[in-house]
Amino acid sequence: MVFLTVVTLAVVVSVLLYYYFTRTFSYWKDRNVAGPKPIPFFGNMYKSALRYDNMGGVFKNIYESFPNEKAVGMFRMTTPTLIVRDLDILKHILVKDFDKFVDRGLEFSKEGLGQNLFHSDGDTWRGLRARFSPIFTNSKLRNMMYLLKDRGDKFVDYVSEIIATTPEQDVHGLVQKYTMSSITGCAFGLDIDTFRGDIQALTRVDKEIFTPNYALEFDMLFPGVLKKLNMSVLPAYVRNFFKELVETVTTQRNGQPSNRKDFMDLMLEMKNKKQLEVTKKDSDGEAFTIEITKSVMEGQAFIFYVAGYETSASTMGFMLYHLALDTKIQERLRNEIDAYVERHNNIIELDTLNELQYLDQVFSETLRMYPILDNLQRKAENDYELPGTNVKVAKDQLVVISVSGIHHDEKYYPEPEKFDPDRFSPENVAARHSFAYLPFGLGPRHCIGMRFARVQSYVCIIRLLSKFRLEAGKNTVRSFSHNPYRHLIAPAKTLYVNVYPR
Repeated sequence: MVFLTVVTLAVVVSVLLYYYFTRTFSYWKDRNVAGPKPIPFFGNMYKSALRYDNMGGVFKNIYESFPNEKAVGMFRMTTPTLIVRDLDILKHILVKDFDKFVDRGLEFSKEGLGQNLFHSDGDTWRGLRARFSPIFTNSKLRNMMYLLKDRGDKFVDYVSEIIATTPEQDVHGLVQKYTMSSITGCAFGLDIDTFRGDIQALTRVDKEIFTPNYALEFDMLFPGVLKKLNMSVLPAYVRNFFKELVETVTTQRNGQPSNRKDFMDLMLEMKNKKQLEVTKKDSDGEAFTIEITKSVMEGQAFIFYVAGYETSASTMGFMLYHLALDTKIQERLRNEIDAYVERHNNIIELDTLNELQYLDQVFSETLRMYPILDNLQRKAENDYELPGTNVKVAKDQLVVISVSGIHHDEKYYPEPEKFDPDRFSPENVAARHSFAYLPFGLGPRHCIGMRFARVQSYVCIIRLLSKFRLEAGKNTVRSFSHNPYRHLIAPAKTLYVNVYPR
């Protein structure tokens, strides 16, 4: 009798669980929206949930499987989500109808670094955006140039030293040392020897931030649960690291802005004002305030560090890899850099970087092939019908944009797996849809640090190619898959190239 009861209970529980984890799976079919067939529990995310692929790769595969659809219905675990493929519709979502898609829908606990510019939504995002955007003006970037140039000079000295005995280098690991040095200097005023010193704590932060845990899948199964339960998606080590970092710099500056005019100065200035008042862009012009707490400061420190360190390192790593594989592109770029350096007496200035047209093309092509943030998402403020379709997005529903899918779509980029910087010549850019290139997003929620990322990278590449040449070696792979254990696009294999003095 007991056995029968246990079996019956197990069957009932199994049926209830099956119902719960499949209850939404007719959603898109009922609305005549095409999409891949979901799998119980996983929806369409089983490859990323089981770490066979990263999340961006899953969205890219769905994007490519429905080439004739403007929008594709899929399921993030049990959550109905829409992948929008049509570029004109994307323009509405990101720009024209931005007020209907302001939020990313990525919020979690406001504690534990959650109250940062990238993850915050609503009024918090508006207030933080308004205050932090000025840090990337021309005047602020000019103030940082001496730090970037100093780090670039130290970087080439370090490269000269290590290639004397070992020409073969992991290019991603190599440029990580530069971006780690530049971002700790420009953001926090710290003079850390990332080239020869002990950076174990920093590398552990990188690993723990970008290695997926299952918090996101949990939130897909139970939408909004992270915010409701005040849970963070970030490990305790990362939270404590940035807490201690902010405390250390604040103590060093006696809680007051210094003359460095860096990121920490801006945050200390805000904190001393106690609150940040922002006017809403609505009919009554109502104002609201954000209290600048230590938690807010830690959140901004976290997102600034992450955005300025790893994304630039990955982009430059991929760029140097392709320059080693294609010496003609490398030579053309080096000739442009040599002419620039000679013309300006080896002095790099912010206002002259726009002369490096081909460097800009190589950088842009790298981000086309490897958009570090390979998908974007927005949450609908209200019910919304996609322009030119009968497809409706429900209030609070997520819309996903597969940046990798668009960047590798033959309609916009013939032979998409070929590395070709001429795709970004002025005439080719002018002839292409403006929303076919989205490495930093577009519209009011684009990445405010994109200019810093370019300037930081350009200084490094100018210094590096002025002194060294790159070649493919015996361990240089010709193709690779993406690492499913990284949030951002990263190779599953180490990208080795040989670095030699010119």
